[in-house]
Amino acid sequence: MNWNMKKVMGCMMLLTVVAAGMQVAAQAPPREVNPGAKPGMESNIADTTKKLPTDTITLPVKEPIKGRRPSTTVAGDDVTDRYALPHDQIRIDDQVYKQIIWRELPVRERMNLPFIYEASEDNGTQRFFDILLRAIKDGDVTPFSALDDRFTTPISSNAIASDLVGSPYVMSVPDFEKDPDGSLGIMRDTMIRDEFDPESIIAYRIKEEVIFDKETSRLHWRILGIAPLRAVKNNDGSFRDSYPLFWLYYPELRPVLVKSQAYNPRNMAARMSWDDLFESRYFSSFIYKSTLNNPFDRPLSGIINDPLMRLLEGDNIKNSIFNWEQQQWSY
Repeated sequence: MNWNMKKVMGCMMLLTVVAAGMQVAAQAPPREVNPGAKPGMESNIADTTKKLPTDTITLPVKEPIKGRRPSTTVAGDDVTDRYALPHDQIRIDDQVYKQIIWRELPVRERMNLPFIYEASEDNGTQRFFDILLRAIKDGDVTPFSALDDRFTTPISSNAIASDLVGSPYVMSVPDFEKDPDGSLGIMRDTMIRDEFDPESIIAYRIKEEVIFDKETSRLHWRILGIAPLRAVKNNDGSFRDSYPLFWLYYPELRPVLVKSQAYNPRNMAARMSWDDLFESRYFSSFIYKSTLNNPFDRPLSGIINDPLMRLLEGDNIKNSIFNWEQQQWSY
């Protein structure tokens, strides 16, 4: 056997030993390594994050607790049997005037206090925002992204919940079960999720169209969409800004609103549905954008810096539409 042959046989034996070692290593159980532990010392932090749920983000809607006895002595229920009356059909040839108006509805206005009515009834909390969340959770209405008010991008309820309460995060807290007095410094990982503050909903945006129908000689105000505004605060609790959470298509929302009653501070026997409230325009708002003399499609805040002058310009837009309607009449 020459030298070259001995060299080849030696390489083959070496490859066989390496392959056997790799097979044994693959069959061996993986060794648990805690990256936070120092060499020669055991870590007091138990890694339990894999046991924690990661898909528990849901809409912060409280389940309604129904009373075991009637809450009123009056027989009958005229709310659940209601249906939204369809709007009058307007032919496109009869549409002689049209504008798109964007409004903002602050909930702290005296006229808008029904939007933040906190009482709980058999159908749940009576806040208007909770009614919207229940409609989204039950699948009665489709939420759309707030980046576009033309209802182009549907979003999921999980995305809304993540925006309201934030994504769950892991935090190490003392483990008082294994270390009651905390002397050993034993920690455990737990899932933390922030709670949603309903007081952070400070306003609602409304998109609507104003149409004059020459067939009926009437000016129609038709709401197209509703978007809740959430406040953003600084670390000291002061107000920083607000942003819309999502858009809801109002014609799709009407069957839900017609079966929910709005709070009446003067007479609880004369409560109207939320659909009646919007259709009768029983709310206070101001115009922040319109298509009237706005070729660059900018809100009033992008044109006028003074907030007071923006309010006056919104009133001028409303008066311009009113004057155009009055000019169609002859006396």
